[in-house]
Amino acid sequence: MPQLTVRFWFDPSCPYTWLVSRWMREVEQVRPVRVVWQIMSLSILNEDRDDDPEDDPDGFLWGPARLFAAVQHQYGAEAVGRLYDRYGAMAHGGAWGPVETVLTAAGLPTDLATAWHSSEHDEVLRASHTAGVSWIGDHVGTPITLVEPEAGRPIVWFGPVLSRVPQGEAAGRLWDGTLLVAEADGFHELKGRHHEPPVW
Repeated sequence: MPQLTVRFWFDPSCPYTWLVSRWMREVEQVRPVRVVWQIMSLSILNEDRDDDPEDDPDGFLWGPARLFAAVQHQYGAEAVGRLYDRYGAMAHGGAWGPVETVLTAAGLPTDLATAWHSSEHDEVLRASHTAGVSWIGDHVGTPITLVEPEAGRPIVWFGPVLSRVPQGEAAGRLWDGTLLVAEADGFHELKGRHHEPPVW
């Protein structure tokens, strides 16, 4: 079976997206899938809306997204994935520490931490965000997943929203089912039970 390229747009501040990303890491181990990690921004998604679904009046969510945009611009998608592995474990695992620490763990220069408070890479962030949203629309959130098969049309979806990470073949089966549903002509939405708190 040929390897599938899967583009995964994420906002690093979303805890449910973090769980989906851990599922995708599991999928990479049990299916012929290569994930290309790309940044999007809930701050950009919500900036023209009257309400603030993220309850972020101080704009904290800009910082992580700007950091990842700088990494994406200067070092590419593979480095974004490495950083997300470390940053997500820190931010969502209850072990918050200096950003420089996770940059070092990801093999990246610590001076990238200045991007957190800088708008220097906002154009990159907006372009990456727009690239993801253009496939599906701005009625969804994070993550956006795009599958690029060797033949046929691209397959795109939002989510799935997970509160737990499937392991091993269970992750593979969820991937198979998600792909099967998302590629159906006319598919728009599938929802499960009410959200549960994330389980790390």
